[in-house]
This record gives sequence, C-alpha cells and structure tokens, in this order.
Amino acid sequence: MPSYQAPLRDFRFVMDEILDYPRHYAQLPQADEVTPDVVSAILEEGARFTREVLLPLNRTGDEQGCRLEGGEVLTPSGFKEAYAQYVEGGWPSLSGDTAYHGQGLPTSLGMMLSEMVCSTNLAWGMYPGLSQGAADALRHHGSDEQKAQYLTKLNDGTWTGSMCLTEPQCGTDLGLIKTRARPDEAGGYLITGTKIFISAGEHDLAENIVHLVLAKLPDAPEGTKGISLFVVPKYLPDAEGEAGERNAVSCGALEHKMGIHGNATCVMNFDGARGYLVGEPHKGLACMFTMMNVARIGVGIQGLGLMEVSFQNALAYARDRLQMRALSGAREADKPADPIISHPDVRRMLLTQKAFAEGGRMLVLYAAQLADSVECATDAAEREAAETELGLLTPIVKAFLTEVGFEATNEGVQVFGGHGYIREWGMEQYVRDARITRLYEGTTGIQALDLLGRKVLMSQGEALKPFTKQIHKFCKAHEANDAMAEFVMPLAKLNVEWGDLTMAVGMKAMQDREEVGAASVDYLMYSGYVTLAFFWARAAQAAHQALASNPDDAAFYRAKLETARFYYQRLLPRTRAHAEMIRAGSETLMAMQAEDFGLGFAI
Repeated sequence: MPSYQAPLRDFRFVMDEILDYPRHYAQLPQADEVTPDVVSAILEEGARFTREVLLPLNRTGDEQGCRLEGGEVLTPSGFKEAYAQYVEGGWPSLSGDTAYHGQGLPTSLGMMLSEMVCSTNLAWGMYPGLSQGAADALRHHGSDEQKAQYLTKLNDGTWTGSMCLTEPQCGTDLGLIKTRARPDEAGGYLITGTKIFISAGEHDLAENIVHLVLAKLPDAPEGTKGISLFVVPKYLPDAEGEAGERNAVSCGALEHKMGIHGNATCVMNFDGARGYLVGEPHKGLACMFTMMNVARIGVGIQGLGLMEVSFQNALAYARDRLQMRALSGAREADKPADPIISHPDVRRMLLTQKAFAEGGRMLVLYAAQLADSVECATDAAEREAAETELGLLTPIVKAFLTEVGFEATNEGVQVFGGHGYIREWGMEQYVRDARITRLYEGTTGIQALDLLGRKVLMSQGEALKPFTKQIHKFCKAHEANDAMAEFVMPLAKLNVEWGDLTMAVGMKAMQDREEVGAASVDYLMYSGYVTLAFFWARAAQAAHQALASNPDDAAFYRAKLETARFYYQRLLPRTRAHAEMIRAGSETLMAMQAEDFGLGFAI
C-alpha cells in the first residue's frame, strides 16, 4: 500500500516565509482564533486523520467501488465509519458560518485540509467536498429560512450536498437543459428531469442529501438566461427540521468509471420532486457559479494532492530500487547495482513531480489567501480586488494543476517501471483518479475559454494587470541581486511577453472570434507556467534569505533552490512552444472541412 506523510514542513515554508500567513490571519476578523498554535494543531490533526483513517481505505474504495441495491447506494467498506469520525472531529464545520453551526475559521484552512484528503483518498473526499460547495451557494444566495434549515445540517455534516447541472444532451452547454420546475400549490416547485455525472448524488454516509438543481420555469426564456436554481432534498424536512418524508428523487444508475470508484457518480431522476427556489427566477446560473468556482479550486487541489502522494511514493521507490550502475561509476559499490535515483532520467521525473507539486502548493495557498479576503476583508475595495484576482487565477488553478497533475502521476508510474503498472503498488490508481480532474467542473478547454475569453479579453486585459504588476514589482525589487538574476531576468521577459501575447490574440479576435478558441488552451498553459515561475522565484528568494540566517535547516533551502533551477531550466522553456502555437492562429485548425477529417478511412 502507498504511504503518505503530509508535507507540513513545506506548508509552513509557504505560509510563513513566502506568503506571510501570520500577518494575513492577523488582519482577518477571526484573528484571535487563528493563532499560529491553532493553525499548527489543525494541520497536525488533519495530517493524522488523513494518514491513519483515509489512506488505508483508498485501495479498498478503488477495488470495491459503490453498489446500487434497491435504489440505495452503498459505499465501500469503511467509508461510512470514516465519515462518522470526520463529523465527530468537527471537520465539516471548519470554515462554516458561526450563525449556522460553523466554526468560522478562514477558508484557507479548509483548503489545506483538502490537499491532505485528496492525497490520501480522493474519492472519499468528494463527499464532504461537494457539501462545502452546496453550503457556499446557499450562504450567498439562499433565503434566511433556507440557511437556517440547510446550512446548519451541511455545516455539522449530518447532511451532505450535491450539484446537479449536467444532462445527457447538454454537457457544458447548460442552456440546453430540459429539467423543468412547475409551481405547486404549497408555494414550492415540482422538479422533473434527469441529471447525469452527479458525484455523491446518492450514498449511505449521511442522514440526508441536499441537491442543488438547475431547472427551467414554465415562463423561462431560452438559453442560459432561463435557468433557475432549486434546493431539492432527498428527504423533505419535517416540522422539527429533521429528515422526514422521502422526496421523489432517486438514483437511476451508477456510472462505470475509469477511476474514483469509491465515489458514487450517479444518474439522478427527479420525478416531480419537491424543490424550493434559491435566489431569483432565471438567475440560477449566477447562483450556481458560486458553487462551481469553489468546486473548480477544489479540483485543482485534487490535482495537487495526487501529484504530491505520487511523488512521495516514487521517491521512496527510487531510493530503494537497485538497477544498473550510475554512468559516472558505482555509487554503492557494496551492492549489486545502484539505486535508480542515481540515474539522470529518474531524477528528471522526480524533479518534475516535485517542482509541480511544490509550485502548485504555493499557487493554491496564494489563491486561498485571496479567498479569505473575498469572504472576510472589512474593506470593500480590498474584497473587490481579491475577487478579481481570484477570478483570474481560478481557471489556472483548476486546469493547469490538473494537466500537470496528470503528467506528474504518469511520471510516478514511470519511475516504478513495470511495477508501476501493477495494481498492488497503488501508483496506477493515482493516474486513473487524476484523469477525471481534467474533465469535470469544466474541461481544460472550457477553463481556457473562461480565462482568455471571459476574464482577460472581455475586461480588455484589466483583469490580468494586477497580477502581472505584482510580477513586475518583484522583478524590479530584485534586479540588482546577482543571486536572483537566474530567476528574475527570464521571469521579467515572460511577464512582458504575457501581455504582448494577450494583445496579439485580442487584435486577431477582433477580426475572427475563432482566434480565441484556437489560442485558449496554449494561453492557459503559458499562463500557468509563468504563474508557477513567479512563485518559484519567490521561493528562491526566501531560500536565499534563509540560508543566510538559518544554517540548521540548510538542506531544505538548498533543495528549494535546486528545484527552482530545475523548474526554470527544464519546465519553463515549454512556454516557447505554447507561445509559438498561440501565434500560429486558427488557420490550420479551421481550414479543413469537417467531412474531410476521416478521408483516410476509405479504401
């Protein structure tokens, strides 16, 4: 079975030496409750819970999967008991509103716990993860009555949530949904339709499931402007607010999937189920985006968690596995062969995993700070600025970290050689589980269109400027530091090019809108590599500073510098290919007629 140790030392490096989390927390309304001691205690207990309780169930969940029996979904052995421990430990309420049984701690703490959960048992973690998204949507858009009824149960974990968007005919194009909501005499609505790919749509972990469902009212306009959001509980609340009468919602089937077998991915049938409108009629998509944005950051964290655990196990194997001699001569002459970590290509794979995982952690914890400010900052201008920047970074967190997460987990299998392909080592499960992260909550292509089209070009580049200005200021502050030249000089050039590429695509798009779609994925990947380069430069600066004052932990900081150099010399050059493909435009993509794609099949 794979092993895992939560990277608490790395968490502390990023929090304390790069992002100054102590100062950040001191400025929040919860300052008295998020002291360094409290944060350390939460992280250490989260590390223990995930390692001791969730990790042993990961392979069990993969091999057993979920079962649909008599309309009820049974989760794998141990999942229900683990969820009970999770609830008993107060974890669901960590970042919840104190008015509704929450602890009111910063969102960022929940994100740190999420990484550990995703590393140890991604499929299990999706159950409480979706509840968090449902709670956020209701907190922002629900009525006072809905908050009192549902938020209390979601925050204490006795009820869980799900997000019901997609239907067989529409995929991401939600304007095509067919689910309908008809007003009833009791002041609610009767929801009728079928939703697919609904993660955690049915299970046996909690007393009730709160479905947030997109549907159209009888007078709804066409397209996305006619979508409304409804809360549809599995069991209707009784007079005391507890789970009462069974609603007309059921799981019609379980999807047979490549990975995340321990999570129930359901076809959900709503057969005149009682539902209640959330927010205003026809404004449901805006409400659901609150939940979707939380989910998208959560999926980026899934990519991060999987590459971290894959790296840890690949590293342990590479240190132990003996095969061939090092090309420069025997490293361990008393043994029949050298450990494979001696070989340059194995080191390339390990460093790729390490650079993406540790760089991704810096990006996620920075996004987590922004999320805290969006929720808690007392200054309106600060909240607005944080929301804009978080909006820009959300598709990068989601899509870039899942793309490189899939690459990193594949490299983990490769380090093991043939053993990586064998189930008993556990490495191939990480690849299968990671593959879905590039798809759900919006594919990489959808995230790329969101970044380039909706966030950057629709704002005429204004949404990008605050972040690129940060990079510019960092580079100017360290341009006279010879030790930082290897990072600052290439980063400054890329930062300028990022703006130039944005302008070039925007100018082309004025003549041909297909240019946005043609450039978008390469633009997102380019943006991701530059974003991580910024954080690796900050890590290098922090490491240089620490080496001058903290020689007792010198090995840790030297490793940071070497990983930063690897990232800049071996991974950052990928921006050259992405830049060239962005500049290539749409012509070669759109020139061929659709009917000509398959001409090679003919005899």
